[in-house]
Amino acid sequence: MKASIKYIFFIAFVIVAHSCINNTEEPMFTDSFDRSEMLEFWANDIIIPGYTDYVSKLAELDEAATDFYGDSSDLSLSTLRETWLDAYKVWQAVSLFEIGKAEEIGLRNFTNIYPANIDLITENINSGASNLDLPSNFVSQGFPALDYMLYGSGSNDAVIAYLLQEEVKNYTQALITRLRDLSSSVLEDWMTGYKDEFISNNGSSGTASTDKMVNDFLFHYERFLRAAKVGIPAGVFSGNTEAELVEGRYSQIYSKELFESGFTAVQAFFNGQSYDGQKQGSSLKQYLDKIHLDNSTDLDYSESIIAQWDSAERALEDINNNFGAQVIEDNSKMLALYDELQKAVVLLKVDMLQALNIQVDFVDADGD
Repeated sequence: MKASIKYIFFIAFVIVAHSCINNTEEPMFTDSFDRSEMLEFWANDIIIPGYTDYVSKLAELDEAATDFYGDSSDLSLSTLRETWLDAYKVWQAVSLFEIGKAEEIGLRNFTNIYPANIDLITENINSGASNLDLPSNFVSQGFPALDYMLYGSGSNDAVIAYLLQEEVKNYTQALITRLRDLSSSVLEDWMTGYKDEFISNNGSSGTASTDKMVNDFLFHYERFLRAAKVGIPAGVFSGNTEAELVEGRYSQIYSKELFESGFTAVQAFFNGQSYDGQKQGSSLKQYLDKIHLDNSTDLDYSESIIAQWDSAERALEDINNNFGAQVIEDNSKMLALYDELQKAVVLLKVDMLQALNIQVDFVDADGD
């Protein structure tokens, strides 16, 4: 419980600190890059297709839950778990786009604050009524709560018996419905007006779409990929390993797979790879390459970033599928992965932002 409270406090602090400032410094480099083209590619080929797939995966999860309650067998439980994991992995691909409606409603907070608070989940189930809009319920819903409900009871028989309790059934279905409703509202907003607003806001200031998206991208990488998935369980900030704080704590074998999904999405966004993987488009990599070419800079920023991420990929290879087990068995490998991820923070947060003349709009809470 103490660990959960500590992690909630950490997340609350960095989210409150995530406030915008305007860019007032003179640019270091000549910049003739077409931001509109990049914004259009981001919206049409990465963000909207990602959310479309995410909403679809949640519909499949909802259908699998309905099927499970119609025929509660090992097979239907397995299907329910598979659709939960499929949706959870797609969430990793869209969670970095905390902008527009997603930012307005705090989508990330209601979707993936972990670990789940089991006492609060039990209290909500037993009461038969809970206001899931409340910040106090961040840790009683979303994918981490479903992780506990689908795996936390132990054997398949025990999980099925737990899920078939009427109050648990109602809560499970409420959690899935809430995920669908929240994600659908974000997708609808992109499709019915926000896309045009996002693309047309193509200037170079603290409130422009590129500046905001780049900051959100960096904030996501630093806080929710590097720190939450790796650094916190490995004890980087507390000095003590905390295996219970890994993502996918109760399913136990998916923390590495979830990290990989998130890390792949980060790299694809930077490199300008479309969500379906079939198209290369205008990107931060191209932006940095043009700055490099136009200004004859000594440093090739994009290649440095990509090379550093390759190093992180190599560090990941030797790590257990269960980050919690890895922390307990040999935490040095988790710390090595964190170090490689951290080296990219400097390249992104200093070199990239200086080259693009973008100001950091969030407060660093861990000394980086």
